[in-house]
Amino acid sequence: MNLVRLRREWAPDVTREILAGTVVALALIPEAIAFSIIAGVDPKVGLYASFCIAVVTAIAGGRPAMISAATGAMALVMTTLVKDHGLGYLFAATILTGLIQLAAGALRLGNLMRFVSRSVVTGFVNALAILIFMAQMPELLGRGPIVYAMTAAGLALIYGLPYLTKAVPSALVTIVLLTALSMSLGLGIRTVGDMGALPSELPSFALPQVPLTLETLRIILPYALTLSMVGLLESLMTAAIVDERTDTTSNKNRECAGQGLANVTAGLFGGMAGCAMIGQSVINVSSGGRGRLSTLWAGAFLLFLIVVLGPYVAQIPMAALVAVMIMVSINTFQWRSIRTLLTHPTTSSIVMLGTVAVVVATHDLAKGVLFGVVLSGLFFAHKVTRFFAVVSAREGAVRTYRVTGQIFFATAEAFHGGFDFREDDLQRVVIDLTDAHFWDLTAVNALDRVVLKFRHHDVPVEIVGLNAASATLVERLGTHDKPGAALASGH
Repeated sequence: MNLVRLRREWAPDVTREILAGTVVALALIPEAIAFSIIAGVDPKVGLYASFCIAVVTAIAGGRPAMISAATGAMALVMTTLVKDHGLGYLFAATILTGLIQLAAGALRLGNLMRFVSRSVVTGFVNALAILIFMAQMPELLGRGPIVYAMTAAGLALIYGLPYLTKAVPSALVTIVLLTALSMSLGLGIRTVGDMGALPSELPSFALPQVPLTLETLRIILPYALTLSMVGLLESLMTAAIVDERTDTTSNKNRECAGQGLANVTAGLFGGMAGCAMIGQSVINVSSGGRGRLSTLWAGAFLLFLIVVLGPYVAQIPMAALVAVMIMVSINTFQWRSIRTLLTHPTTSSIVMLGTVAVVVATHDLAKGVLFGVVLSGLFFAHKVTRFFAVVSAREGAVRTYRVTGQIFFATAEAFHGGFDFREDDLQRVVIDLTDAHFWDLTAVNALDRVVLKFRHHDVPVEIVGLNAASATLVERLGTHDKPGAALASGH
């Protein structure tokens, strides 16, 4: 790797990278503490995890400028495990999660992202923006006029400062100024320190204190499988979003492996499993982060903040961070998707809205995305069947059937139903497949049934126009041209 490419990947603009990472580090602290509380563990577990995961993915991940850390989606999965079995099993499950994700990277499962439609991605983004906004409401509603005023002032600074200067991220200026204002005036509003105690020591290496038995594996494996799936899904979706926002590409398989290595590291240093965070990634990109340095600095500076500057960080008013996260939700939401609801195909709009509805209703990003992918697949299959047809023409005692379209599980019955097996005086049938393509075993089985039924009625069949790929599939899976082929009993 030459120096120019190294500079482009790591630090296109060192100053912007450092400043962007600083904003992200400040925003990570309350999030990590909140997610630790959700999981039922000490705040340091989430904070250590965020440090480890951010640093490791900065180096090993496939998407520069993307932020990975402890997340709410992962924390929700861990709650029962921690409650029923304790912290040691959580660390063991985190390590196993990482190993599964490493295997996913080796198996190149990141390539499966190409099956996620644009409508699902848009729905995912919009749902996450709504969840980010909703998550701020407990820190805003009912907190009094001072909190409302501080939040409004924060939003005014965030959106107003760029008109004066873009040398420093407006979110960073907002956090610093509102913290200084709160401390100098003694406003007595809720701060980061009120969410939980910050650790004062560095994370240390330690193996999980669990028995190395099959019983332990039986306990942690279901959680690890769920965590790995949720983590990879959220990370790959976030990577796709950052790709679009920065007009760059990323290595999805490397990202799978990078997330796995990060979770193994987190589990060995007293942290919980995590994945990519779209909110913090948007903060990073919006603040000018484009390289790996911003992610590395975010993780390293996070540790410095909580261990060295903990007393000062604890004074940051939550209103300032609420303003930043509201900005993130506004910037994340794809407002253009509302305008295009009536102009885009109805099926695309239904997939997008369905994804949003499931995510918001369940607060589970994985369920929403899986719902959207399945719905997209069903709509696609239905669309393909509309362009399938079987037409025929008879010349003397020869009937020629011309098949057009894709033949697979959704059109196989229609293919079979397009033939008349009891036509009188037929001496030969020609099936012209020049404009057709066979995709799966169900399609080949339908062709077998058609040919064998005609033979059952003593009508020879000639198949013409089969393309090379379909011919290979039919030759490998078909039975009508094999010795002893006959209809199943009862036909």
